Amino acid sequence: MPHRARSILAILMLSIGVPSMAAPAEPSPYAALAAAEARVAAIGFRLTTENAAWCTVRQPQFGWIWGDPRLYDADRRAEALGVYGADDRTHAFIAALAPASPAASAGIGVGTPVTGIGEAPVPDGAGNHPFARITAIETYLAALPADAMLALHAGAGRTVDVIPRPGCVSDFRVEANEKPGAVADGRMILVNQGLVDFSPDDAELAAAIAHELAHNILRHRARLDAAGVDRGLAKQFGRNARMFKQTEIEADRLSVWLLAGAGYDPSAAARFWSRFGQRKGRPMFQASPHPWCGDRVAALEAEAATIAAARMLGRPLHPPLIDAPPPLE
Repeated sequence: MPHRARSILAILMLSIGVPSMAAPAEPSPYAALAAAEARVAAIGFRLTTENAAWCTVRQPQFGWIWGDPRLYDADRRAEALGVYGADDRTHAFIAALAPASPAASAGIGVGTPVTGIGEAPVPDGAGNHPFARITAIETYLAALPADAMLALHAGAGRTVDVIPRPGCVSDFRVEANEKPGAVADGRMILVNQGLVDFSPDDAELAAAIAHELAHNILRHRARLDAAGVDRGLAKQFGRNARMFKQTEIEADRLSVWLLAGAGYDPSAAARFWSRFGQRKGRPMFQASPHPWCGDRVAALEAEAATIAAARMLGRPLHPPLIDAPPPLE
């Protein structure tokens, strides 16, 4: 088409209101993060509450993940808060909710600002770390009775009463990190967004999260610290590596039972770790202190078979490690 004809056509398109052919705007990265948080909130609530009978130490579980304006760079804060529908740029807010959880059933929504908890203001946290306030909130709530009603001040003079469900000790966060990984510190479970993206369905994601929850239930961090284990480079060798490997095997075993207890397919654990061991074309190998992936998958399959046999015989499920985990050695 001649240049002049193209110019006339462009003028005509503008005059009659034909939409431009501009490329659609890129979706906000915070929308993907919010979706990942929603998946983790639902899975975490289900794993902790449905398995509460197997946990000797419990905390109130409300079915939420917390957010804070401080987590986002100032130049993108409005964009991030807009994704959650959080209009208040001062207070911590609810970033994700598990369906049918106590918080959701009480009428709290994603984006709800929280200005007070019970008779106290929201704890502000110490230091300048972006998660300082959320850490303080989680620590405060975890110390409350596991089933006592909590009055939540939800902005604009609104107070919402929430009755939590008792659950295993753990809170959940999602890190905007593309690496498929997760970590547990005894109380908190941090899940990378990359791990959520790597997991094609909730059963496999639950398998990964159940492994971290098992670390917390079995008090692995405290037990390793009590044994004087070195967490530096020496963790790859000798006694340190042996003890770390033992905790990984224990967490694998218990995770299959946690899946079953929460109504997930126990075989999802073997499926997840088989895929994880071969991600990006890598061989089925996990560097020390993790077990060799082939052995790991076989052990997970054996644990799932034990659960299947117990169900077939009508026996109640009871994880072998819950009552008395073996000493680290």
